[in-house]
Amino acid sequence: MTTQTAGPELEPTKPPKKRKWIKRTIIAVASVVVLLVAVVVGALVYFNIPANSAGLAAQTVCSGVFVSGRDGDAVFTEDVLPQSPALSVVSVSTDQTNRSVTAKFLGIWSRQAALLPNRGCVLDVTPDPAAVPFVAGPSNPQPWPKGDAAVPPNQWGPGVNAAGLEKVINQALVGSGDPKAANARGVAVVHDGKLLIQKQGAGFPQTMPLLGWSMTKTVNAMIFYKRAKETGFDITNTLVIDAFPANRAPAWVAQWRNDPQKSKITVSDVLGMKTGLDVEDDYGPVAKVVQMLYSEPSMADFIASQPMITEPGSTFAYSTGTSDLLSQITQGMFATDQEYWKYWGDTVFTPIGMKGGVFATDTSGTWVGGSYVYASTGDWARLGQLMLNDGAWESNQVIPAGWWKFASTPAMPSGPGNGYGAQVWIPGQPTNGECADTPGVPKDTLSMDGHYGQVVAMVPSKKAVIVRLGWTVEKPQFNECTFISDVLANLPAAN
Repeated sequence: MTTQTAGPELEPTKPPKKRKWIKRTIIAVASVVVLLVAVVVGALVYFNIPANSAGLAAQTVCSGVFVSGRDGDAVFTEDVLPQSPALSVVSVSTDQTNRSVTAKFLGIWSRQAALLPNRGCVLDVTPDPAAVPFVAGPSNPQPWPKGDAAVPPNQWGPGVNAAGLEKVINQALVGSGDPKAANARGVAVVHDGKLLIQKQGAGFPQTMPLLGWSMTKTVNAMIFYKRAKETGFDITNTLVIDAFPANRAPAWVAQWRNDPQKSKITVSDVLGMKTGLDVEDDYGPVAKVVQMLYSEPSMADFIASQPMITEPGSTFAYSTGTSDLLSQITQGMFATDQEYWKYWGDTVFTPIGMKGGVFATDTSGTWVGGSYVYASTGDWARLGQLMLNDGAWESNQVIPAGWWKFASTPAMPSGPGNGYGAQVWIPGQPTNGECADTPGVPKDTLSMDGHYGQVVAMVPSKKAVIVRLGWTVEKPQFNECTFISDVLANLPAAN
């Protein structure tokens, strides 16, 4: 009898058809994933999100480090990241030797910004190691505006509610340092030419230049007005196509001459935000203004290329790009760009005692007239006081007289443009002002307004200038109209 020893039990093999099905499924899933990734990447590239994101980070950090004198990591964390989730995949490196910052989106798309003399931090230019970064020094103990010191409360004058004003200013700084809160960085109140009070957020010294965003528009218009009066430029009647000398005219001017609508746009239309171009501000991730700020070498050229959607002069549309057109018109009033780049400092900023102000340019060399003036809280107050004085500073008429009346004339007889003048807001207009529903904001108020809660309000009937600088990404956290009203409630009327 033969005994058979049982061998190990063999695992049954899988049917060939099942193996093929699993393989096909894995290939199909992988293909879908690859396709989805390709679609997402393609969409990002199509809408220029990687380049714009890297450009935003590079320009912001470069300006924070070399113009404001801040720590680069703090600028990235506090100023860049809160703006958009897309910026979380951006990395930034600072080159102190070359005064430059490089930002990369997902480590692939790279942009660089560098500090240039008289031009601030500029995207996509060759670094200049000779550029001198700003270093915030100690404040000048002399009384403002010659120095930086506020006057003590016992010198505030009759009618000022010292306790009430202190309370309003202290409340304005609640949440400072928190990007999800109001996040004020500097506040100041000037009354009857005296700095009553100035307070700063932690990490933002009194002398540190801070970005004004769209408050720049008003400063840009003041400088344009000054140069126009010096050169005999007809502000009211000049067509944009006739605003440039032949040797200083950008290429788009010739194109506009052959366009039946663009050829009719006047410089006055530009000042009043009523060009008819399709350039109204929108700060979504694929907005034109974002593309303009962070990827266009010439912002004015980009705006000039946009189509018309209404007749010139017929419709008000708030537009940062329109202010950049105004900058380019001013640029044409100078024989050289070097003269143009120095003009703001030599003839406006320095004469009123500003020490650290910067007016940055785009890659092509035109001031970013809608966005990029940096100045300290006290210096923004100086600019506001200059405007309140109708351009006078001590015995010097820095901006030609008549500027206040010109700027405060509504751009439109009715509608939203009735609450806007020449690159400045008229918030107290009873029917169309942005503060029309807020009691306590006088009709004669003018205000420079910035994107993240920056404001310089100028109120002749109260002899007051009110400054608030911030980085309020969460818009509901700060109400400009309420702030102005609360401050003015503690000040007497002008005599």
